[in-house]
Amino acid sequence: MDFLKSAVASAISKGPPFPYTFGDRVDLEHSVWTLYNGTKKEDGANCSIFSFDITANKSRLPLVKNAGRKLKTLRHPGLIKVLDTVATETYVYIATERVTPLGWHVRRKSLSAETIKWGLYTVANALKFVNDDAFSVHGNVRVSAIFTSESGEWRLGGLDILSSMKDDDAVIYTYGGLVPDINRCIPPEVATTGWDAIKKNPVAAVDSYDFGLLIFEVFNSGVRGIDHVSETTNIPPSIQQSYKRLLNANPKARLTVSHFLEQGRRSGGFFETPLIRLSEGIESLGLKSEGERAELLRELDELSEDFPEEFFKVKILPELLKSVEFGGGGPKVFNYILKIGSKLSNEDYEARLNPVIIRLFASPDRQIRVSLLDSLPQMIDHLSQRVVTDKIFPQLVTGFTDLAPLVREQTVKSVLTIITKLSDRTINGDLLKCLAKTSNDEQPGIRTNTTICLGKIARNLGTNTRQKVLIAAFTRSLRDPFVHARNAALQALAATADLFPEDDCANRILPGLCSSLVDKEKIVRDQANKTFDIFISRVRRYASSLPESVLPPPTAGTMNGGPPRMGTPQTDTSWAGWAISSFTNKIASASGDIEAKSSSSLPKTTSETRSASVPPTPSTEVPRIGNNTRTISDLHRKAVTKPPAPTLMRTPTEHFFRDAQAEDDEIDDAWGEMGQDSFFDAPITPALTTPTPFDDGGEPDFAGWLSSQAQAKARAPLPKGLSRPSTSVGTNGRPSLTKVVSTGSLDMGAAGTKKLATTFVKPNVTKPEITNSSRRTLDTKPKESVTDDDWGDAWD
Repeated sequence: MDFLKSAVASAISKGPPFPYTFGDRVDLEHSVWTLYNGTKKEDGANCSIFSFDITANKSRLPLVKNAGRKLKTLRHPGLIKVLDTVATETYVYIATERVTPLGWHVRRKSLSAETIKWGLYTVANALKFVNDDAFSVHGNVRVSAIFTSESGEWRLGGLDILSSMKDDDAVIYTYGGLVPDINRCIPPEVATTGWDAIKKNPVAAVDSYDFGLLIFEVFNSGVRGIDHVSETTNIPPSIQQSYKRLLNANPKARLTVSHFLEQGRRSGGFFETPLIRLSEGIESLGLKSEGERAELLRELDELSEDFPEEFFKVKILPELLKSVEFGGGGPKVFNYILKIGSKLSNEDYEARLNPVIIRLFASPDRQIRVSLLDSLPQMIDHLSQRVVTDKIFPQLVTGFTDLAPLVREQTVKSVLTIITKLSDRTINGDLLKCLAKTSNDEQPGIRTNTTICLGKIARNLGTNTRQKVLIAAFTRSLRDPFVHARNAALQALAATADLFPEDDCANRILPGLCSSLVDKEKIVRDQANKTFDIFISRVRRYASSLPESVLPPPTAGTMNGGPPRMGTPQTDTSWAGWAISSFTNKIASASGDIEAKSSSSLPKTTSETRSASVPPTPSTEVPRIGNNTRTISDLHRKAVTKPPAPTLMRTPTEHFFRDAQAEDDEIDDAWGEMGQDSFFDAPITPALTTPTPFDDGGEPDFAGWLSSQAQAKARAPLPKGLSRPSTSVGTNGRPSLTKVVSTGSLDMGAAGTKKLATTFVKPNVTKPEITNSSRRTLDTKPKESVTDDDWGDAWD
């Protein structure tokens, strides 16, 4: 084989250029040609190359030249299609469409009866063209002269002695006997008188007889010979009568191929088969009416599995694709395309179907889009990740916002099919944005399917995306007014329970499930209980793995000067046991006197405590207002000035509650309005442990204050027309005055400065008896409504 290839290559290098590459040699019986598989150098297209070596078989050169000339001049779908010819002094090459000898299939018995009928129908049409239209005789009709194309269609070859009856010196008369093994397929009249008998009989007589022998060979697996032609066992009964007339010994009474075709095409004839009707009508599928197209598709659906796959792949499939893309074939035609495509290899699928599928996704036809989405499970295995991500998904996303609810729903369902072909960036970005729109769709079914879709693709999402998107989407669906949407959210949560952290389960998911436990629909309540049990059991397992406490162990420093710590109950397991145990432990460990942290900044106090209403003892030093003591301004500043705030250290308990507050703020943000139900909204203010200095708390010394006021007025001159009032002295030695008890703002004098007023409680002190003449009535009843100005007047 390698020697033949090198010899052919050497011959080509010495002659004119031949734009085809030789491949493997193909066995071909009873022929002057050597057959090779080949490819076109320009695009790598498949072809066949018929080669003839002139130097080795020069006597048959006229047959080769005749065949090359007839292939160029005669064009018919039933004849081999020639691509190019090259002839030199040493060789002749004829490049044709890729063909395979029919004898291969006949010997292997791989042809069904319907396929043989379809092939005979094709050859009969070619012979009719040769005999009637070209007024020629083929003279070499047999199995070795017939080939099958890549589409499975039969092609008539062997044009070595094909001659026109208009030529007096036709090749068939002179060189007919040079065809290998021709004597086994010649009619009786030629065998008796030679090839000149053709001139005395009808033009189609020789080819009709050879066609009858061909029928016998293909139905009997290649058995050849005139001696067995009378056996009709394997020939279909509908053909037997016409078959016998083709083999009539009388050439003038012999049935022609044209009449054989007419008999087969009659109603109920042997050529009335779905495959033949399909092969004739498929080329004009785009021009047929809706009814004719439906009838043709019905016949296509009736085809059995034993029909040639090559025919559907090469012949039917391209016509169906053109009909869908340009001829308005619609979803029905596309379904048949996928049926044929299921039998293709991955290479053929990618080469023939993928380009059309990509273009169809860009089509605005909603019926085509729905058909594509429904058929995605059948196509996805043949589509690469790059094709889906870069070419199909950008067109598919338009379906999420389409006006037709059916398109939106089918688009959501298709996500489950293409999710494995999308990149992580596309899934966590563009896809989730589209699903966010359908989760708020006006159609409840689309919202429900979106929830189901999110639950099924949850494991394809990123870890951070799950917590952000899924919990928000599922908990929102729990409040959906559509019962099936709520049920779908519960089922999705149950299916994805292992994807969420335990903290989110406890803080974000379980609170949302509680409302579903009392849903109005039983189907929701039942599913809510199942889902709740899944999450609560998971949270409990997680809680059991946590330590009993995260606080540091107690030390001597903590007991003496560290922050207070709650005690841990040892025996009491009731809910209030920890508090009781805490107090008892603290009392036992406390000792010494209570004193301030910094004694220098606070006044000394006695260890005794007394009520604010009790007057000070003689040993208590009471400040008096006088010339040599403190002024009223000093007292006022002392009253309104706040003591410096002591510096507080946050205890571990305070740290805990403040951290819990911050965490609750984040949960409130996630839940929106649910933030009103937070348990830690009230600010936690730690109690001040710094002891306050002892204050008198009793009745202020108004007498000393009035005395200083009187001395000030005596020194200052009064305006014209005013006189100083006399001051009366009570029996107790103090000036008489009227006390007003109130709380509020005080307007002191003309300066108008408002000062804080303190409620004073009159101490219960025994007073000496006062005579009627010196008794003054004190109005101790508080006023109903006193303004700041009235307070100023009263003090004057």
